[in-house]
Amino acid sequence: MSEASGVRINKYLSEVGHCSRRAADKLLELGRITINGTVPELGTKVMPGDVVAVDGQTVGQPIAQEEHVYIAYHKPVGIVCTTDRKREKDNIIDAIGHERRIFPVGRLDKPSEGLIFLTSDGDIVNKVLRARNHHEKEYHVTVDRPIKGSFVEDMAGGVPILGTVTRRCEVEQTGPRHFRIVLTQGLNRQIRRMCEHLGYNVVRLKRVRIMHMNLDLPKGEWRDFTAAELSALQSMVGESKKTVDGAE
Repeated sequence: MSEASGVRINKYLSEVGHCSRRAADKLLELGRITINGTVPELGTKVMPGDVVAVDGQTVGQPIAQEEHVYIAYHKPVGIVCTTDRKREKDNIIDAIGHERRIFPVGRLDKPSEGLIFLTSDGDIVNKVLRARNHHEKEYHVTVDRPIKGSFVEDMAGGVPILGTVTRRCEVEQTGPRHFRIVLTQGLNRQIRRMCEHLGYNVVRLKRVRIMHMNLDLPKGEWRDFTAAELSALQSMVGESKKTVDGAE
């Protein structure tokens, strides 16, 4: 059973062999059924972890809580980080094809590639995206012309975009037109906007690390978090809350 959908109380009682659906509706009308100690309304659904009782006696076993899914994915260029499968044929959900309902943690633009997390756990999505936590995200970037002058220092020191100045960050030139950058911020299209402000256009952008996890997958492949990775993630996010992400 899907955690999000649940099972109607009459169907649940029928499936566990207690009575027919029609008889369950009658019991419900008489107030003889409880879910977690409370008399439910007609049409109420039994959710994972709920305890159902008839005349005070537990019926069946509580439906097991499904474990959340946490995966790492190497998003290729051309895939869109949206769950809207009807409007966007190149959406990330169809690209992965997971059996569970999952959604991306943050985003990478369609022209960008690299590491992104997806999960069924909405709570941890909000925690990871909270900007005040200063979670690190590392990118490898190629621009359209040779890097000269104070570009690296200017990028690292803060660039005025979107009505603010970007947070100081780590920037290292790695080739004539290449640099790596580590952000602890998530402004919309941040790296591209920073480069454009300084007179450069991004021609390739690849995210190679999020927090404690490095990109270790072939393009287009995904894998589950290891137990150690998940434990570390949960420890790092702490008591975070919601914000918005879109740094590339």
